[in-house]
Amino acid sequence: MMNGDMSTIRKTISFTSQQDAWIKSQVEKGDFTNDIEYLRDLVRRDRESKEEQRKLELLLKEGVSSGESSKTVDEIWNNIESKFKK
Repeated sequence: MMNGDMSTIRKTISFTSQQDAWIKSQVEKGDFTNDIEYLRDLVRRDRESKEEQRKLELLLKEGVSSGESSKTVDEIWNNIESKFKK
């Protein structure tokens, strides 16, 4: 988690020629202004994905620990469908 410190840290990394070509192609498409913007976006999306994965794991653990439901599969699906129709 971030502690609110937005200072920048300089890092030096190396890429293969194929990786560099891929990064450059993503910038050339126009979605990013430079390599760094693309790499920061990758890190940001990876972080968001990991956070979502952790949330899902917590929900799954909560579901497993809650025990078996007395509802039928059809009752569960109908309940879910009615929630999404609203």
